[in-house]
Amino acid sequence: MAVLFIEYPKCTTCKKAKKWLDGHGIEYIDRHIVEDNPTAAELAEWHGRSGLPLRRFFNTSGMKYRELGIKAKLDAGMTDEEAYELLATDGMLVKRPLIVSDDAVLTGFKEDAWAEALL
Repeated sequence: MAVLFIEYPKCTTCKKAKKWLDGHGIEYIDRHIVEDNPTAAELAEWHGRSGLPLRRFFNTSGMKYRELGIKAKLDAGMTDEEAYELLATDGMLVKRPLIVSDDAVLTGFKEDAWAEALL
């Protein structure tokens, strides 16, 4: 069964992750994070399944994250629902690459974590 691979094609980490998937023969459905941004409902589901803190779904190194002062908003008590809605407004706010499989939801590319979840 193919995993969902959500990426920004110009991102070097995404390119590295895609090469890793290809090298391990893992089938995936490629989804452009800007052209087909995750919806608030998808993000809520994936967050619930991931076991990760919600902050891990934010691209904290992105310019948009800093411009919008998101860290301060999260620190001030932004609700999960508000965070999902905000993330759904712009794919550049979402941490990438994002992998969604039947058994795991992973943000960012950490080879060890990907190997544990996908191999």
